[in-house]
Amino acid sequence: MNKLLYVFAFFFLLSCVSSKKFNQLNGNFQDCEKTVQSMKEQNQALNVKITELQSKIDKQIKDISELTAKLNETTGNLESLKAGSSEEIARLMGKLQEAQTDLQKREDILKSAQTELEKRSLRLQELEEALKQKDDAVKQLRQKVMDALVGFNNKGLTIQEKNGKVYVSLDEQLLFKTGQWDVDPKGQQALSNLAEVLGQNPDINVLVEGHTDNVPMRGTGLVKDNWDLSVMRATAVTRILLKNKSVDPKRITSAGRGEFFPIDEANTPEARQKNRRTEIILTPRLDEIFRILENN
Repeated sequence: MNKLLYVFAFFFLLSCVSSKKFNQLNGNFQDCEKTVQSMKEQNQALNVKITELQSKIDKQIKDISELTAKLNETTGNLESLKAGSSEEIARLMGKLQEAQTDLQKREDILKSAQTELEKRSLRLQELEEALKQKDDAVKQLRQKVMDALVGFNNKGLTIQEKNGKVYVSLDEQLLFKTGQWDVDPKGQQALSNLAEVLGQNPDINVLVEGHTDNVPMRGTGLVKDNWDLSVMRATAVTRILLKNKSVDPKRITSAGRGEFFPIDEANTPEARQKNRRTEIILTPRLDEIFRILENN
């Protein structure tokens, strides 16, 4: 009896830890999504500022042209009045000096604006390049996963790119028997192939999510409901991925979602079959993008 209590306590703590890890990772993912949105907004703001600076530069150039014309006119008048009174000459010389001083100030303002524009343009280019590299990395990762799992197409496997992540969804029929959490041999092979890709791409974080349908599970053993089942399935998948020693356990979080995140909300057998799945969400690290944002 005591042994059963210890086992129950162990899996209860496992579920709690998985939930805490999930909440932490979910917060990190939300921060990443907010960061990507913030970067887009900063791109738009930079484009607006560049337009404003360009407008100011155009105005300064126009003003300089007008001042140059006035300067030339004043110089011409001065030449024509050389024979005039010294007082008039002094007055014109004062105007000339004033025009030259004003011209120098405007040239300094224009130079400063051009320098700021160049700096902002360089930061914008750097940020756009980092975003492009991230998007390219996601596309390449998706292709590598598709190549590794090509033998499981049309067998309960779907792979898609969404929100800057790669979602690998495996139907229950590919991994588990109904109500069970031991992975079938064919599912183990698929996960082993995926682990090879993860081992070769150490900059990818991994979230393993277990999902069930909305049919209540009323167990009397270690697994008592859909929450327990989803956690146990996510943990079972995670253990198989970690059999590949190239996969760092620190990169992986497993979590149970129960029946609360269906992909099809219809109350039909077909919908429930879709909802009984395990999702493996692959996210490239955003260290370089965060560095650029911090420097800005």
